[in-house]
Amino acid sequence: MVSEAHTLNVVDARRAMRSGRLTVFDVREHHERAREPLFGARSLPLSELAERLGELPDDRPIAFICQTGRRSAVATIVARTAGLDARNVRGGMEAWAEEDPAGRIK
Repeated sequence: MVSEAHTLNVVDARRAMRSGRLTVFDVREHHERAREPLFGARSLPLSELAERLGELPDDRPIAFICQTGRRSAVATIVARTAGLDARNVRGGMEAWAEEDPAGRIK
């Protein structure tokens, strides 16, 4: 389980992403992301995370998002175990859609 200290709500994640203080990685599979993209997020399916950990920035905070927050919580644990400053976007795309139905960073 990801601790509360290692989560972000969608409003804070959107603000940090928009300001360039946070890189968000969408860990949904490619076909899921194609149906409902999150503009500004980088695609990194959870199934590829272990082999691509070296591609993640280690000089700034990162966050993970998925549909509900479960897979992104796993990604957060993996990244934090590797020493990265990682957060989980609480509620995932479902929460993001409630805050921003168009899925865009405004």
